[in-house]
Amino acid sequence: MRIGPFFKTIAAKIDACNDWIGRLVSWVVVLLVAVVFIDVVMRYAANTSFVFTQELEWHLFGFIFLMGAGYTLLFDQHVRVDVVYQRLSDRGQAWINVLGCIFLLFPGTLLIIYTSFGFAWEAFLFMEGSPNPGGIPLRFIIKSCVPLGFALLLFQGVSMFIRNLTILLTPPSVDKEKGSR
Repeated sequence: MRIGPFFKTIAAKIDACNDWIGRLVSWVVVLLVAVVFIDVVMRYAANTSFVFTQELEWHLFGFIFLMGAGYTLLFDQHVRVDVVYQRLSDRGQAWINVLGCIFLLFPGTLLIIYTSFGFAWEAFLFMEGSPNPGGIPLRFIIKSCVPLGFALLLFQGVSMFIRNLTILLTPPSVDKEKGSR
């Protein structure tokens, strides 16, 4: 049994979307470095600091991690303990990934999306801003990144699931033939 081209196309489109978003997010890292640099210069050279700048730092930091999580999963760069995983065959790793998606990634991301969506929606309806004088007036934007970032992670998990299920559904003899070429 094999995974059809429809599912492979879906996986490829998810990968392309998260790749594009990840590349965009990488430029936000440059912006974050500039904001932190300006904050440090202002704090030590001018002996002043702004609430807006400090809040912008953690908003950008949160944005980078939330929106970049799917990109990180796409390139298999999440932190994990590889003591057992790295010693497994491709099929063994595929089993770990499929089971991890089913029992950890999918339920975890769905739970966070479900619980954070209400907070983000309420913040959007009220156009929530910072309670601090001089703070960022658009706090609802970063709150909206929580369900959106976890949705991107969920979609990337679907792509990972499809790719690993393909490995599991490919007969082992085909794997050996491909490996000998």
